[in-house]
Amino acid sequence: MGDSSPNPLVLIGMGTSIAFSGLFYKLYREKKEEIKMLKKIPVFKPDDHLLKVLNASSHKRLQYVAVEGVVQADGEVLQSKFVPRCHGVIQKVVVEERWKYWNYLTRTWNSRTINKNETNNSVPFSLVQPGSYIADVHVKVQNPLEASGCHMERVYSKMRRAQEGLAEMVAQGLSGEKPMAMVESEQMLRVGSSLTGFGEVVLEGGRVVRLRAPQDGRSYILVPSDYRSFMDRHEASASMWKTLTAMTGLTGASLFAAVLYKAFGKQDDRSR
Repeated sequence: MGDSSPNPLVLIGMGTSIAFSGLFYKLYREKKEEIKMLKKIPVFKPDDHLLKVLNASSHKRLQYVAVEGVVQADGEVLQSKFVPRCHGVIQKVVVEERWKYWNYLTRTWNSRTINKNETNNSVPFSLVQPGSYIADVHVKVQNPLEASGCHMERVYSKMRRAQEGLAEMVAQGLSGEKPMAMVESEQMLRVGSSLTGFGEVVLEGGRVVRLRAPQDGRSYILVPSDYRSFMDRHEASASMWKTLTAMTGLTGASLFAAVLYKAFGKQDDRSR
């Protein structure tokens, strides 16, 4: 009987594989459902076709659509604080201090961030057709700082190590705290970059088109790529969850088959 008992490690591996397979399948189904919903969203570019659709729609409004184009400032641009000839329309600068403090319970140095200072700036900008130097149709992006989505690019990041003198070292030994570094970073939505916005589009005054937060509560999103690249990333994510589901499922099934063989196969061999 002892020979036919399954190895506990095999049982743990089998159960873990089956559990992860179920989790990965759930994530795969959720991602496929998200992709299905995204494909139902109409996609437009800043062109005359968008104007025609808006003029034909009720109240000159499209409740929830995607608009893809290239970022163009409506006036003055923002200059990077750290990178020469780097211009954008949204800017986020973060300066923070990182300190170490002595934990008397664990008798180790732990780190924390203090005096974090964040500055956000934006200037009016629009989405235009790629490659158009003189755009006939602009889609003005309204209140971009209210939109979700990681739509900015990190253009600068630097850590400056703290300098410690003898007096500072003595003071730190008494207080149990000491500075580690000063970290500066800058993110920008750069002029000329591709951007896809999901939201409500309205027509004002015949030719002024605005992209704004939806009135029905759906998400206002700005994505730093064209629509096809955005969908390709979602498809790749779904493919990854599908592959992980298959791999863990096959592993669990193989271990289960090995347990069954060990429990019943050897008994059959003995009976013969």
